[in-house]
Amino acid sequence: MVLIDKDWLGEHAKKIKDADYIDPALYRKYGVKRGLRNDDGTGVLVGLTTIGNVHGYVVSEGEKQAIPGELYYRGISVKDLVAADRKEHRYGYEEVAYLLMFGHLPTARQLVDWKAKLGAYRKLSDGFKENAILRHPSADIMNGIARAVLFAMAYDERPEEEVAEDMSIETNLERSIDLIATMPTIAAYAYQAKAHYHMGGSLMIRNPDPKKSSAENFLSLIREDGRYTRLEAETLDLSLILHAEHGGGNNSSFVTHVVTSAHTDIYSSVAASILSLKGSRHGGANLRVMKQMDEIKEFAGDWHDERNVVAYLEKIADRKAGDGTGLIYGLGHAVYTISDPRAQLLKRKARDLAKAKGRMDEMRLFELIEKAGPAIIKARHPRAEDVCANVDLYSGFVYDMLGIPRDLYTPLFAVARCVSWCAHRMEELINLGPIIRPAYKPLYRPREYVPLKDRK
Repeated sequence: MVLIDKDWLGEHAKKIKDADYIDPALYRKYGVKRGLRNDDGTGVLVGLTTIGNVHGYVVSEGEKQAIPGELYYRGISVKDLVAADRKEHRYGYEEVAYLLMFGHLPTARQLVDWKAKLGAYRKLSDGFKENAILRHPSADIMNGIARAVLFAMAYDERPEEEVAEDMSIETNLERSIDLIATMPTIAAYAYQAKAHYHMGGSLMIRNPDPKKSSAENFLSLIREDGRYTRLEAETLDLSLILHAEHGGGNNSSFVTHVVTSAHTDIYSSVAASILSLKGSRHGGANLRVMKQMDEIKEFAGDWHDERNVVAYLEKIADRKAGDGTGLIYGLGHAVYTISDPRAQLLKRKARDLAKAKGRMDEMRLFELIEKAGPAIIKARHPRAEDVCANVDLYSGFVYDMLGIPRDLYTPLFAVARCVSWCAHRMEELINLGPIIRPAYKPLYRPREYVPLKDRK
């Protein structure tokens, strides 16, 4: 039901724009670090963390110098973690989750125990499943996941007031394990509910297997026959590992620190981070990559011909095609300029999967964009930093080859990143300082109050 007419909305939207507009020059005048970024693009130092590190440059003699990208989880290179999983032919996300939560790699016995604890929590109670997901299915799956996480507080065994006030590490650890374990199930069920109630499909609800990994369970829960190959599960497991953590300064993890500093409960903290990740400038980048790829295939002519693809990429960069932003999605990152280690690792697995699926023509298209795109961007922005392929260039393609619906691309990011949010919450609780409250400079002229009868 529309209660406000469009003319009124348009008129008052203009009032807001006029009242709130700030001349961009004033940000530099007052030394404001927009986006908490320094002038050279580096992040403003606002905290310390022991959990993860994104390394894409060094500062030498006061100058920023790009280096090949590295990603560390608790000081261990993600490349080494992935290499060990590949060598030992096992799924690694659960081991990475343990590392991020507890600060060290588990022993064989600890890993078995950790997997058993996650397995025990994977199944949702019938009441929670019905009331939090199925009874009110959301067309927006990220909203549905966030709502389910908030709803979980009502199913906590203790009174909500007690849960809200309990900031103990023991209680938050137990709730963290619950959320990490159930996030794949919640995301899968939220999609099944949307597919049934909003898209006219059959309602297909299968129980997770406590003995299987997060990747295996997710594929089983979203597929009609519940079946998957070892390569498919390994590929999804790798994607979960690569999306699990990206330093305390990424938007959703920073949200975790901000809201935890206010002493909110863990359910509200994780839900807030989910809704931050939902933003198209954060977790939805691989969707934009896939939409752009669809456009290239449709309008570039024969996309098997390199010349056609390069010409169309130039049109995108010149804002004559694409979404008008001039951005070639899948290229460029706030920290990585020479290489994104996540993209490198996922690209190798994507090639294996593309060979198995008979989709090497498309794989070569993605690789062509990685090869030709940076020069096209640099030619139009010669003073800008170099750009490289980021993980989003290949993650959407991987999900497509796995038959994962696009509605689940960003929710999968939340499934992977949940452990990071829980770890960063623990870090904030243990090292609790004052509530996070940066300063904003007011811009106004003192004005006299005008009585209502004298206003025009």
